[in-house]
Amino acid sequence: MKKILSIIAASLVLSSCAGDYLDTTPQSSVSTSTILESTENAALAINGICRLMARQYLSTQGYNGEGTIKTYFGNYPGNDFHRCNLTAGVRIINGNNMETNTSIYDYYPWFYYYKLISNANAIICNIDGATGTDAERAFIKAQALTFRAYSYFMLSQLYCYRWADSADGSSRGLPLRLDQSTGDLDASTLGEVYSQVYADLDNAISLYTSSGLDRDADDNYSPNLSVAYATYARAALTREDWTTAARYAALAREGYTLMSNDDYVDSGFNTPNDEWIWSCYSASDQPLGFYAFFAYQGSNSSSSTCRNYACAISKELIDRIPETDVRRQMYLIPTEDEEGTFSTATSRATSGALYTRAKTDYADKLYSTSLIYAYMQFKFQASEQPGFGHVLNFRAAEMYFIEAEALCHIGGRDAEVQALLLELNNTSGRDPEYACSKTGDELLEEVKLYRRFDLWGEGFDWFDYKRWNQPIERHTFADGGSFHTQFAVTIDTSANNHWTWVYPEQETDYNDALSGL
Repeated sequence: MKKILSIIAASLVLSSCAGDYLDTTPQSSVSTSTILESTENAALAINGICRLMARQYLSTQGYNGEGTIKTYFGNYPGNDFHRCNLTAGVRIINGNNMETNTSIYDYYPWFYYYKLISNANAIICNIDGATGTDAERAFIKAQALTFRAYSYFMLSQLYCYRWADSADGSSRGLPLRLDQSTGDLDASTLGEVYSQVYADLDNAISLYTSSGLDRDADDNYSPNLSVAYATYARAALTREDWTTAARYAALAREGYTLMSNDDYVDSGFNTPNDEWIWSCYSASDQPLGFYAFFAYQGSNSSSSTCRNYACAISKELIDRIPETDVRRQMYLIPTEDEEGTFSTATSRATSGALYTRAKTDYADKLYSTSLIYAYMQFKFQASEQPGFGHVLNFRAAEMYFIEAEALCHIGGRDAEVQALLLELNNTSGRDPEYACSKTGDELLEEVKLYRRFDLWGEGFDWFDYKRWNQPIERHTFADGGSFHTQFAVTIDTSANNHWTWVYPEQETDYNDALSGL
């Protein structure tokens, strides 16, 4: 077996060319020279990378591209997301696999993101020689650069220290594969990873702008200028580069409007709308079935995971949100009269007031045989069974939160932060009674609170707590929380090598430059 990078760099992903590439089957591989002989074919290669973000991997259920990162790595081990009664998943939920270099959890993100990177590199290194217009070449190259920047950033969040622990970026980073080579390659520093992410995005932004082109109006899955801005904003926030984060967050949301309350509580998280900046492609003729994201997080999915182990929001989080907030409707929050009608050991209701209300008020958002749990969610719903739906990557609300958080750290911008929170929570109609007069550290905590609530379940939970350098603190009902006793743990920020996944054995065994790391 060759090293992972060798395996995934061998060819680009392409499919037959009838109609929209992503709407066709089957998938196949074609030589790089054939794909990149024209911008028309290179555009299909970009669509192939889009397809890689939403396909089955490793012949194992749950491994579905980007959705897996959100569920297994962002949500499960976080502070505010509860997989009710799924005690078989205790190791990933409690963060016990990060230092096990043979675990599939450790291997998967490395395999997946370097697969995206290798395909992007082939385009970046060869597109300049493709037949077509200068504008087409520039736009396609910008898209490939955006994919590469996004992938390296996501890898850095998992396999590198948080910025606060990196000694100003001098800690271990990643092998920065920027060409089509497959030989041994040493790791960079974390600072060099961010420098490369910034450089790729700077180049992409310049090329997007000079090309004058954009993705089609009905295409939310391909990268464009807004996606490059959004990636820049998220990366800069994680790097604690506050000015850059605020700048690009504001640019990224231009032209995107916050979704209506009806969209938010109905189908706002399985189908692109005016708030969505970037998502993963999904098509009913290319279903992932029980492998799909919504087969793991859809409240109405027929999958056994969703029917038996509902996803739920933390009681300690939602109790801090006023009852006037429409977003609370997306969770089964027990009323005072319903206390005692569910088990405080498992959160499950088998009869009584809470059970009846769930089966009545949320009947259209539940599968008929779904078990009922206190605080279960109805935010994520499959649009078709068992798990079909578009997976959201960036939306405008996140950009508001990035800008607000960054401005808090810059200081002296409290009025602007308050205005951003008002637009998100009051003007949007999500809570018509919301008001904010907090300043300083209290204002930053308000931003974090509403970020946790509004973006719940979208894959940010663990990543946010890591970059905030805040411990995971989950409690049982007896201690004021809502977690099963096996998940009610405290995970200090220094645990698991500062929450850093180790390099996979399958890479270090075959990349001699990484041996011993």
